[in-house]
Amino acid sequence: GNGTSIQFHPNITYENFVGGLAPVSTESDLGFHFAPKRGFLMEAALAAARDPQRPYLLHIDEINRADLSKILGEAIFLFEAKSDQPRVTTLPYDFGAPIHDRLALPPNLHIIGTMNSSDRSIAIMDVAIRRRFAFVKLWPQVAVVEAMAAPLMQKAFQDLLSIFVEHASDEAFRLLPGHAYFLEADPDKAVQALQTGVAPLLEEYLEQGYVVGFAEQLRAYLQWIESL
Repeated sequence: GNGTSIQFHPNITYENFVGGLAPVSTESDLGFHFAPKRGFLMEAALAAARDPQRPYLLHIDEINRADLSKILGEAIFLFEAKSDQPRVTTLPYDFGAPIHDRLALPPNLHIIGTMNSSDRSIAIMDVAIRRRFAFVKLWPQVAVVEAMAAPLMQKAFQDLLSIFVEHASDEAFRLLPGHAYFLEADPDKAVQALQTGVAPLLEEYLEQGYVVGFAEQLRAYLQWIESL
């Protein structure tokens, strides 16, 4: 497709994402010097601008695993959704033609961030960041499991879904494992998928006390998996 995908983690910085100084090897006594280097956002903006009639996608996976306020810096100005005119921000260095020290995001550049809202270790987004993104909740899809998974995986998913629907609070319902855990199509591998994928996740929920209201039901479900 026309785009690129990156994954955020706690060590991602402004220099990685927008742009900054990076070491460049030289033949000097020191062996290197620092020069401006474009980050992921800058490269995506350039790629989109080269073909303005074609949409370009920058996908940021695990977008909530990094401090967006620090990563964006002054570039947060570019993410204002309701802007009639192209927004331009001044950069701290000259990154060469055609950007130099002024960055704008072309209208055909689309940025999508994905995250696991059940991850309790995530960084919390502040209001300034949140108002610049539209948030869409994507829940596990029963139809996907029914169309792709082995019969045992379908039963396992339906049984677990029933437990969450009947017993989980609104907050705990966010912990429902996604359908990706249940897509094993080979019947001979279904038991292994449940015992090595689904079971450890649910055991972690129990150990951390995330599912106190229906721990008994989940333990019974885990016993069923172990008996397979």
